[in-house]
Amino acid sequence: MIDLNLPLWGDVTVFLLAALVIGVSGVKLAEYADRLADRTGLGEAITGTIMLGLITALPGLAASVTAALQGHAVLALSNAMGGIAFQTTVLAFADVMHRKANLEHAAASATTMMQTIMLILLISIVLLGLGSPDVVVGSVHPATLLLLAGAGMAFWLSYRVSEQPMWHPRHTSETVLDQPAPGSQNERLWLLWTGLVVMGLLTLVSGSLVAEAAGNIQDKTDLSAPIIGGLLMAGATSLPELVTCLAAVKRGALTLAVSDVVGGNFFDVLFIAAADFAFLSGSLYHAPGVGTREILLTTITLLLNVILLSGLIYRQKHGPGNIGFESVLMLLVYFTGFVVLSFMH
Repeated sequence: MIDLNLPLWGDVTVFLLAALVIGVSGVKLAEYADRLADRTGLGEAITGTIMLGLITALPGLAASVTAALQGHAVLALSNAMGGIAFQTTVLAFADVMHRKANLEHAAASATTMMQTIMLILLISIVLLGLGSPDVVVGSVHPATLLLLAGAGMAFWLSYRVSEQPMWHPRHTSETVLDQPAPGSQNERLWLLWTGLVVMGLLTLVSGSLVAEAAGNIQDKTDLSAPIIGGLLMAGATSLPELVTCLAAVKRGALTLAVSDVVGGNFFDVLFIAAADFAFLSGSLYHAPGVGTREILLTTITLLLNVILLSGLIYRQKHGPGNIGFESVLMLLVYFTGFVVLSFMH
């Protein structure tokens, strides 16, 4: 755990610089992941979920665990849920960037839909933990054990759907297929893996700095923990997903863009399990300060993913402003939700 011990202006500076490093690293992560997907033959959906999703989730994991170790339970929870909410809404911005058609239409994938369903299941378990009695099994809440079991099932089902799909989305003139780039088999694997690992380590260290600085800013200002954790800290640690998603769309790797966000959200839910193990004062779900605001934030996150799933199934080609109805709704729910959270006490 990093102890900065800086004045407020120093904490703000560290926060901004660490966020910048996370953002710059994210651009290279998208490039390496796309090239690895082509070189290994794993495909963009699995590569985006497992490799890119995990690596871009590292700053958030470091931030939530650091916050929990310091006793900031609300920061740990709101960083995880706020990160999922922000990253889901990132797809709306990516939809705006992809002008040819609605992103959810062009990047149709049965695997992505299954991943989103499983993500909704895991978020529901978190909501169950927040509303259940304050009990522990060993040192953690039973919801944490359910999260781990649910995540194992989710990864298995997603892999099964990817390898043995029972149905396929209908291809249209706007569908962008996941096909390897010409010459991808000539890439040097060790160079691609090295680049991916180095960028991942940079984001991991920067995530720890963001968490430390965010906790210090909360202690030195009147900003509430849900705003610090759910908006500022979650936004900063989610920069890899934002940057890699937009960079993947620009590269034409649409399935990679969507699966990176959904895969990153998978791991973000597990931040809460990791933070519950790191929080040594009892159940993270019932720690001092955890209450209605965290339940509302989790509900907003759940709603955003239900809206996303509806867009993935409906596959609207064009909507308001040439984006899908789900993107409009996600932007509305996200910004309205944080306005409401900012006025709650």
